[in-house]
Amino acid sequence: MMNLKARGFTLIELVVVITILGILAAFAIPKFISLDTQARVATVNGLVGTVKSAAALARSLGQATGNPATVPMEGVNVTMLNNYPDSVALGIPNAVNVSVSDFTYVAGAAGSAGVWTRVGAPTPANCTVSYTPATAAGVSPVVAATITGC
Repeated sequence: MMNLKARGFTLIELVVVITILGILAAFAIPKFISLDTQARVATVNGLVGTVKSAAALARSLGQATGNPATVPMEGVNVTMLNNYPDSVALGIPNAVNVSVSDFTYVAGAAGSAGVWTRVGAPTPANCTVSYTPATAAGVSPVVAATITGC
């Protein structure tokens, strides 16, 4: 007499497991897609805080040293305009002074806005941080985020 014991899963069991995995995937995939967008928005908001802090620090250093045209920060000179960093390439990007590989910076002409654009965003032009330098002494620069394309 042979012992014929069946081993493995029946077709019904496999179909049930596949169906359950499909249902779970239908709920999980949108959550993971949303996390990607939330991460990009968080990096944009983080850069906004960094830019504001760098501008305030540069202004403080400028006031402490008599409001010169440039102030040294972390070994680099920061070009100033109206007692705050300018948006030119040697202005606010030098004040931020970090390797921001998630963003590209396009410097503004003296006194006009410079813009950091989030690399890898679905619509990069709408996932940005802009820095508009102070328009006069005593006026703060404007730092704004656009996150509709993140």
